[in-house]
Amino acid sequence: MISKFWIKITNRHDLVYKYFLIFITIILIVIALPKHTQFNFSFRVGKPWVYESLMAPFDFAISKSEKELNDERAEVLHAMHPFYKFVNGVSAQRIDAFRNELEAALRQQTDGAKKTAVEIERLREKRKLQEEKGVSILKEIYSRGIILSNMDHFPDDGVISIIRNNISEDINVSTFYTIKSAIELINEKLADDEADRQFLAPLLENALAQNILYDDQSTRQWTKQMLENISLTRGMVQNGEVIVLKGQVVDESILRKIESFQQEMRNQEFTGSAKWMLLLGHFILVSLAMTMLMLFLFLFRKEFYLDNARIMLLMILMLLVTYLFLWARKVDLIDMYLVPICILPIIVRAFYDSRTALFTHVITLLIIGFEAPNGFEFMFIQTVAGMVATFSIFSMNRRSQFFISAMLIFASYAISFVGVTIIHEANFKTIDWMNLKWFAGNSIITLFAFPMIFIFEKAFGFLSDVSLMELCDSNSTVLRELALKAPGTFQHSLQVANLAEAATFKIGGNPLLARAGAMYHDIGKIDMPPYFIENLTSQKNPHDELPFEESARIIKSHVIKGIEKARKNKIPEPIIDFIRTHHGTTRLQYFYQSFLKNFPDKIPDEQQFRYPGPLPFSKETTVLMMADSVEASSRSLHHPDEKSITDLIEKIIGGQIEQQQFVNCPVTLKDISDIKVIFKKMLMSIYHVRVEYPE
Repeated sequence: MISKFWIKITNRHDLVYKYFLIFITIILIVIALPKHTQFNFSFRVGKPWVYESLMAPFDFAISKSEKELNDERAEVLHAMHPFYKFVNGVSAQRIDAFRNELEAALRQQTDGAKKTAVEIERLREKRKLQEEKGVSILKEIYSRGIILSNMDHFPDDGVISIIRNNISEDINVSTFYTIKSAIELINEKLADDEADRQFLAPLLENALAQNILYDDQSTRQWTKQMLENISLTRGMVQNGEVIVLKGQVVDESILRKIESFQQEMRNQEFTGSAKWMLLLGHFILVSLAMTMLMLFLFLFRKEFYLDNARIMLLMILMLLVTYLFLWARKVDLIDMYLVPICILPIIVRAFYDSRTALFTHVITLLIIGFEAPNGFEFMFIQTVAGMVATFSIFSMNRRSQFFISAMLIFASYAISFVGVTIIHEANFKTIDWMNLKWFAGNSIITLFAFPMIFIFEKAFGFLSDVSLMELCDSNSTVLRELALKAPGTFQHSLQVANLAEAATFKIGGNPLLARAGAMYHDIGKIDMPPYFIENLTSQKNPHDELPFEESARIIKSHVIKGIEKARKNKIPEPIIDFIRTHHGTTRLQYFYQSFLKNFPDKIPDEQQFRYPGPLPFSKETTVLMMADSVEASSRSLHHPDEKSITDLIEKIIGGQIEQQQFVNCPVTLKDISDIKVIFKKMLMSIYHVRVEYPE
């Protein structure tokens, strides 16, 4: 039993891989989701509390508001005492400088002067007394201290902190000398002797310098410590205490309690069994959301569901947006509306379709809605923006479309925000227009979706409209070679591209993809153009000299050669699919019927006269098969008119249906009818068929 189950699993490895991708995505999302209970209340200041009375399930402190904290910080800074340090070495240095200047003055008076020894000795005695008097004055000044008079650090009360011998002491600044007050003291001390004043005052003034200096490091350290000592909370809410009663108006005081309770819930992560139960709850909800996405793809977008590469891209995009939003909420550095969630639907729209983009966007919003505050408002605004982003991407073959989408996304955000604010405030004047800057930033960041489209395109081998436009350029290497070597085939490809593009647009496919596929579907004819009727330049047909089987082999080989040439030139696989399927498994009727006519007694190997397939599997490849056969056959009409063109289209497409060429494609009978109408209209225009008017 186990071996049979294992064999069954190994035979469905693609399905196992798909579900493994989905499971890993669910696990990664669950791990990223917050490990705390959700605060699922929406409220506004000045509005009644509409829920049941909220009771505190545990003790918690009431956090101060940012305004309260800023006021306290401002008060600390206003009452700050600046720190100054007492520099001991300054007084000794300046006194020594005074003595040196006094000695120099004495030397100048005695050297070379015609004085007797007695006069010189008397002069020395006088200078000694002057030195003692000057040193005494300087010591008195420096012992109290000299401070800079024009400092901006003085507080209003004039009290500063002096650090002397690593001991801080608060002293009024008026206690100290300034250079000006020290000079006044010098003049006062020397007022009794005019001669001494005239001689000593200049020397003493030169000896003055500040020895009390501002200590910026100590001041900053003290200020930092005082700011850190500010309490972030005021008061407590006890377990079981009422936080807010039902119907009570939410004022600033109650707001502080509610927000403090919300923050405490965030801080209290679960441990043990409670943590595992929380993870289980998240796992169930995320799994349910992912299941809805997979059901949508399985029921309505089967081609996407079966493509594991497309499933992987969806999972990566959902993880990217989820982790980006949760990171922004965790660091709390930016507004949640700055997160470019609309990147998701834009990228999905580029590679899938509008419905898949919108559904994936909504599923992702349901997941990140667990952490979004004011859940309904957030979901409404982001859903509207996602819809606008999806609908605004008509095609990406014009660069202006990128900026138009960004502007429409901003407009949708702004209008939704204004509407929600008016509902809450009932006043147009209370709208905070500065919040629009977050929406503007979001729209600008969303433009990064377009380089990301290029990255994912190269990583997964998908095609965007920009790449399809590049492929349709007739100056590309392969198409230029086709035009030069097989001009008839090139013109045929152009006409088929026009038919396929118009018909695909009519039935709701990707017209640009159909056009690109049509341009490359016959590149296998480049190496042997004369063997195809549209390239013949003379009456001689090389098939006239070949057996019918060999001619059929050569004609069929253009499919294989086209695939080889496309891969050699790195043409994307979705375009190669057109080369593979544009003939399906149809029969080469001309050579088959010629064989039967010329060899009626032989039974032909029908596989030699059939293309190998595969059958077309999408709207675009199906339309190309029809357009290719109809355009080629229309060249054989001798007198094309409305009836002959209509009969030809009915015959060609009817034959393809009879040969069951469309059994794998999602094309309805209504689609086929519309395609016939488009082909008829365009072929009549090509061959200039006029409607006959009655006389």
